[in-house]
Amino acid sequence: MVYPDTFTGFQVSGPAPAEKLDFTKQEYKPKPFEDYDVDIKIEACGICGSDLHTISGGWGKQHFPLCVGHEIIGTAIRVGPKVTLIKEGSRVGVGAQSYSCLDCRQCKNDNETYCVHQRDTYGALWESTGIVSQGGYSSHVRAHEHWVFPIPDALTSVQAAPMLCAGLTAYSPLVRNGAGKGKKVGIVGMGGIGHFGVLFSVALGAETWVISRSHAKEADAMKMGATGFLATQDKEWNEAHKMTFDLIINTANSLEGFDLGAYLSLLDVHGRFISVGLPEGSGAEVRAQDLLGNGCLIGASHLGSRREVWGESVVL
Repeated sequence: MVYPDTFTGFQVSGPAPAEKLDFTKQEYKPKPFEDYDVDIKIEACGICGSDLHTISGGWGKQHFPLCVGHEIIGTAIRVGPKVTLIKEGSRVGVGAQSYSCLDCRQCKNDNETYCVHQRDTYGALWESTGIVSQGGYSSHVRAHEHWVFPIPDALTSVQAAPMLCAGLTAYSPLVRNGAGKGKKVGIVGMGGIGHFGVLFSVALGAETWVISRSHAKEADAMKMGATGFLATQDKEWNEAHKMTFDLIINTANSLEGFDLGAYLSLLDVHGRFISVGLPEGSGAEVRAQDLLGNGCLIGASHLGSRREVWGESVVL
């Protein structure tokens, strides 16, 4: 079989505001094919907020020209000689990460998303060649087999694609921080990541509350199985729920008017506030006084491991 030496994708030449972004169809050369690599002919790719943050320059300097997109579904058309996890011809997916060393302490402890040698699916420089990884708004993608996942027949490609970034980003902090029966979980924001957070939290058996600026998404939250809904535009919105939440997952994409202290007041003793949203700008103010009343903990989460994608299951 003849395999393509170059891929084709819709790239931007440099950072620009959303309304001025110009995508042009270009050919580009992927990194050299290696023993554990898989080439995928792309069928579908979700649109992630990360794509806009990256190509607009909101997350800082990037390598251009760049093709974004990291919620990828397609067919494995080529597998390296040492690949054992993926069969040629199978429907597979790739998320926001496409490589990790698999040899460091983090990788060996199912924390490979924190590998210091990890490479993102797009925008990552392969120093040995000078080639920059390109994403899923394209004909093909090349990834290490560890970050290529078989897609169940029960899911259509368009259903599965967003789960590879937004879904995993929501799922990992829930399971790592004990969401389940007997726990009260808050999901801040109900966009791309947040709505998956609601679905997974409910499926895990937790009492699930959505926290949003207004009541606009309340009906949708209830349809997804949420127990309750808090709108921060309401006066004293947090008073009746202080020190009752075990875990809050923050998916918010904006920190405008974000009163972190009010959210932290919701947490029980040693409750956890875990952020997965990555807004542009300087971030929220953290005051020691807001931590003392309940000894709460603030943390973050980055994507998720292969085990969390393929080795665990939640029935939605």
